[in-house]
Amino acid sequence: MARAASIAGPSGLSLATRFKASQTSVMASSIPITRRRVSGEQAGRIRQAVRDARQMGASRLARLSDTDGLLKFLSDPAVHAPIYTLPRPLDWASMMAFIVMHVDAQSHGEGLLFVREDEHGEIVGYSDIQIWPEWSVAELGGALHPSLHGKGQGTRGAAESFHWMFDHLLVERLCETASPENVITHRLLDGLGFGRMGEVTSVRMDGTTRASLVWEISREDWKRKHPRA
Repeated sequence: MARAASIAGPSGLSLATRFKASQTSVMASSIPITRRRVSGEQAGRIRQAVRDARQMGASRLARLSDTDGLLKFLSDPAVHAPIYTLPRPLDWASMMAFIVMHVDAQSHGEGLLFVREDEHGEIVGYSDIQIWPEWSVAELGGALHPSLHGKGQGTRGAAESFHWMFDHLLVERLCETASPENVITHRLLDGLGFGRMGEVTSVRMDGTTRASLVWEISREDWKRKHPRA
């Protein structure tokens, strides 16, 4: 942690601090679309559930020691190109700061970063979860290695992650975004029963923008459409 704290830009602020400020200001201004403030008690339970999280299915919490492995995985343009929430430039310092930012977010009950490894210990996927406890809403982002595409793992994995988020993070609604060109994600979210909520302008960490389509689903609708035995 001390090493990460020393990674600073010209402003004197650490990269982790600047990334967090950037992501917070962007996301707070655009999503979620549905904002129904919950009680302080309910928000507190959500924050504690986030703080207590350690594993999501086959994925575990990211650690500072994952910096090299996560950077290697995300350096593939086929992986990082569609994702606007990643730091730019994508290098060792920004990746470590990205992990530090999520460690801090978890301590506040507002974010989680998970990584998935293969049998050789190589990172082949990651999940980035943002939580708005005051509105009882969460968003899932992330990516799988291209070698895992087309095998049904994306849809199954997303569904299992959404089940986990409702069951373990105690939120009442999920909010998801995708670029207008990302038809694979459109089909996934439409197929899982998410409702289209319109379009917003998303701002990347480097200040550039892109259009994003927005989907949401409530806990009640998810449980009705995806009952579990």
